[in-house]
Amino acid sequence: MSFFKKIKVKYKNNALRNRLIKENKRFNLEHYVFKKTNVLIIDQIVPEFNKDSGSRRLTEIIKLLLEKDVAVFLVADLKQYKYKSDYIEKFKALGVNVYEPTVDQSDVLVTKELFIYKIAPKLDIAWLHRPNIFEKYYQQIKQANANIKLVFDMVDFHYLRLSREFKDSQDLNTKTEAERYLQIELNNCNQADSIIVISEDDKTELLKHYNKPEKMVVIGNVHDYIKKTDEFLTVENRKDLLFVGGFKHMPNEDAVLYLHNEIMPLVWETHPEIKVNIVGSYPTQTVLELHSKKFNVIGFVEDVSLYYKTAKLFVAPLKYGAGVKGKIGQSFEYSLPVVTTDIGAEGFDFSPFSQTMIANNKRDFANQIVALYTNNELWNELSDFSPKIIQPFSLKHISSTIDQVLKR
Repeated sequence: MSFFKKIKVKYKNNALRNRLIKENKRFNLEHYVFKKTNVLIIDQIVPEFNKDSGSRRLTEIIKLLLEKDVAVFLVADLKQYKYKSDYIEKFKALGVNVYEPTVDQSDVLVTKELFIYKIAPKLDIAWLHRPNIFEKYYQQIKQANANIKLVFDMVDFHYLRLSREFKDSQDLNTKTEAERYLQIELNNCNQADSIIVISEDDKTELLKHYNKPEKMVVIGNVHDYIKKTDEFLTVENRKDLLFVGGFKHMPNEDAVLYLHNEIMPLVWETHPEIKVNIVGSYPTQTVLELHSKKFNVIGFVEDVSLYYKTAKLFVAPLKYGAGVKGKIGQSFEYSLPVVTTDIGAEGFDFSPFSQTMIANNKRDFANQIVALYTNNELWNELSDFSPKIIQPFSLKHISSTIDQVLKR
């Protein structure tokens, strides 16, 4: 951090401290709920569970921990003066102990680092979410309590995702970034007591670089099938293609550009009536500029269920990435058939419909869209097959896997 940035942070923290003193917001350890098992979770932000797949997954994991009568302490890697998230109150309502800035009895600002130090003696597990978070906090946590079990939740294998991006783009900066992340992730694996990988595919790739499978646990996204009722729209009453994805994640922007520029022109040659809806948080200017009558860039919506319930087909032409794609699993929650790539399908078993739902070039992808969009019998077969595809991601299955992480 530069000298001027340090001065800025110091100034803002001092202003925050004075405000907290004035508002009498005091740290009191007795205000927090500790139980037999106490887990600290640190992520980049307070999870925005309706904006990105990683946050949604972590939120479901937190809910499962609470159901197991585990005390959860949630810390976001934010500067103290930036703790203004609307999501804080939502997690507190669930029963989560959420860090918020306070001052102690000596009027010292209780930063997130000081907060961790104060609760550390009672902690059992530190669940550190994403590579940079583990790298930043693991030493501090161990210094505060050497007996804490360190859990490295990779979310996805970042090296794998970036190396695939380099293969697609040939950008040497991306290659350098991939190699940098590999070093971070391997060092994290060495330091961790338990490593969480999001899929068997990611585990297989990680084992090529770090051959300690005994430390690895697979915890994917959490998906529970929504049973069809009388309100379920039949294929005859549906229309449009749907893509959902947060645009802070570069593979999503790339996929939407690929869909708009290369795939849909082929679809529109024979079916100009087919419309695409693009839903997702933080759309970039590049994505917003794609908006048209037939390519509807909607951006963030509070509740995406309406789109899943009315769309005729979900499309995810991902050319690079890693891990299990939450958008794919969510489609199957709603019995919505999917066309995606091998990258998008990772972690799922689509057989015996793999050839129907997976395509890896623009012509095949366009053909698969048209085939599923126009063949009602095939659409119904795939829709009815949805619960089998997401069974490994059920709450029951993930809950039993979390028990392995909680073991000391």
